[in-house]
Amino acid sequence: MLTNFSNKFRNLKFVFLKIIAMNLESRITEQMKEAMKSKNTIALEALRAIKSELLLLKTAGGDGSVSESQEIALLQKLIKQRKEAAEQFTANNRNELAEKEMAQAQVIQTFLPQQLSPEELERKIREIIAQTGAASAKDMGRVMGAASSQLAGKAEGKTIAETVKRLLGEL
Repeated sequence: MLTNFSNKFRNLKFVFLKIIAMNLESRITEQMKEAMKSKNTIALEALRAIKSELLLLKTAGGDGSVSESQEIALLQKLIKQRKEAAEQFTANNRNELAEKEMAQAQVIQTFLPQQLSPEELERKIREIIAQTGAASAKDMGRVMGAASSQLAGKAEGKTIAETVKRLLGEL
């Protein structure tokens, strides 16, 4: 009985590790299959957009490989595009199209790392300010450079910039 449990656990562990090791492209493909089965057109459109942009990024690089930081930047760009489009649709009283864009942005968001809470973001930026030795708002560029690279995918650039500006203003 114990041996049987051990084998099942080993198989489960293998499946779990396989899922974790999946790259973005294979995760997108799996999600596309699920979206097609469930007839979720909004998710399918968002996933196709990711896959298309990922393919363009791969072919533009030459060697066909894409780093994790490039994937994160790509996902953030797609989310930003969807949010900007939603703002435009809302401004033109096209709320149904704005909702569709925001729903697609939420689908894309699921592929990004867990976002930092405002408190965690502030704590991390305070650490970066201390590391860089920033003393005033004049050092914003140096702090933003370090913060953008360290917090890539964990917070939006706009939120990072606002927090850095506020914290440097307090110094």
